[in-house]
Amino acid sequence: MELDAKVCYCFHVSKRKILSFIRHEKPRVPSLISECGGAGTGCGWCVPFLKQIHAQCLESGSANLEILHSDDYAKGREAYIKAGKGKPPANPNNPA
Repeated sequence: MELDAKVCYCFHVSKRKILSFIRHEKPRVPSLISECGGAGTGCGWCVPFLKQIHAQCLESGSANLEILHSDDYAKGREAYIKAGKGKPPANPNNPA
């Protein structure tokens, strides 16, 4: 996954922004990443990825989501929403 790719589609939070937040704020638990633009508080699709990024940053100082292509990630989220597993926030200005 590219640095500027969205991890949280509901609130348009990029991988770069999340990594920067983790480096600067050093959240003790993954749920505190929600303080980074609301990441993880919308439909829930990105929560497992936020946990993975957090764990990898604690372990090695970086996150290796490169094996996941942004297009595949977006398609996975679309399928997740269509399956009724999450609902993006209702916001007409947010085309999540």
